[in-house]
Amino acid sequence: MSMDSRLPPGERSVLTLHPHWKILLRPVLLLIVVIAAAVALLIVIPAGREAGPGRIAVGVIALVLAVTAFGVPFLRWQTTTYRLTTRRLQLRNGILTRSGRDFPLIRISDASFSQGPIDRLVGSGRLVVESAGEHGQLVLNQIPDVQQVQSTLFQLVEDEQRRLSREDR
Repeated sequence: MSMDSRLPPGERSVLTLHPHWKILLRPVLLLIVVIAAAVALLIVIPAGREAGPGRIAVGVIALVLAVTAFGVPFLRWQTTTYRLTTRRLQLRNGILTRSGRDFPLIRISDASFSQGPIDRLVGSGRLVVESAGEHGQLVLNQIPDVQQVQSTLFQLVEDEQRRLSREDR
């Protein structure tokens, strides 16, 4: 089932994103360290029958650390999505259990972004969405191509306001 087939009639998906890939840098580095340490320990442990349990223990510990250091952050990254449609901003996340929030575009009053020096180098940033009502301010970190996302969001908000004002006439 495609993502668009889950949308109401008249609404279409414009942009679907995951957080920027830079949030996976630390987990990748930790994975490399875990693998290097496991290989070093396996080299140090002498070969032979009595070394079997020690080698198995190193493998099991390395596997648990690899899943914890890389697997969980990767799944968290993969299952976090931001989607802009012609009518709303959707946030979805969760590995085992899913949660989500929808922000109608008509309620969004402002969208701004900020980027630090490293964010500018890798093309990510923080998107701040101001919303009328009980939601207030929504801050989304590590958004890829944040300037383009902000301008697309702003354009969609304007289009939605024009559409609703035409319907009111």
